[in-house]
Amino acid sequence: MSGTEFDLHADTYDADLNQALSLSGEDKDYFANRRVQWAAQCLHELHESPSRILDYGCGIGDTSQLLQSAFTAQSVVGVDISLRSIDLASKRNGTATCQFMSFADYHQMESIDLAYCNGVFHHIPVSMRGSAVEYIFCRLRPGGLFSFWENNPWNPGTRYIMSQCIFDHDAVMIPPPQAKSLLQECGFEIVRTDYCFFFPRFLKALRFLEGSLASFPVGAQYQVLCRRPLR
Repeated sequence: MSGTEFDLHADTYDADLNQALSLSGEDKDYFANRRVQWAAQCLHELHESPSRILDYGCGIGDTSQLLQSAFTAQSVVGVDISLRSIDLASKRNGTATCQFMSFADYHQMESIDLAYCNGVFHHIPVSMRGSAVEYIFCRLRPGGLFSFWENNPWNPGTRYIMSQCIFDHDAVMIPPPQAKSLLQECGFEIVRTDYCFFFPRFLKALRFLEGSLASFPVGAQYQVLCRRPLR
């Protein structure tokens, strides 16, 4: 999907996504918070405290604010292909420590401690995914981390929800092994892979089990945490 096409969905993004997610019993804020909390716990276990964060494919910027809060970051930069989304993100979530711009306007190289993205790569044409990973790789400092989140095509509930989402109709999902191969081909070292969101709201009493299930590849989403080598 192009930036112009995403511009058309920017103003209704929250409503469209929440409608698609209604089957799970949760809204987008539940999933966004849980992803950021999970990533923060992973970095805590690695004794990492990122102060400069890149939110790749930030959309309207809500997760950028969550990242700033979770890590008490000095700066978060959200980048996106959709200029309308960037405009809304700046109005809704822009602060002195949280800024938004287009991919083309962000020129900092080897300066980011943590890059984060969620549900972005299934919208990127397969032939362009390597270039997208390279963009992120080049902006991370040596030793910097990339928290790559995607929807899990091995989860039937995920597939159904995406089929109901108006802006996911052209999506090409990425199986976890393919995602890891893509990241490794671009120079990243894989740190860990986690699967999350096993239980919908009506089974929330079982969510305490999710930590112990993180290695089972059937969660609705997965994270590949990877690192740019020091050399």
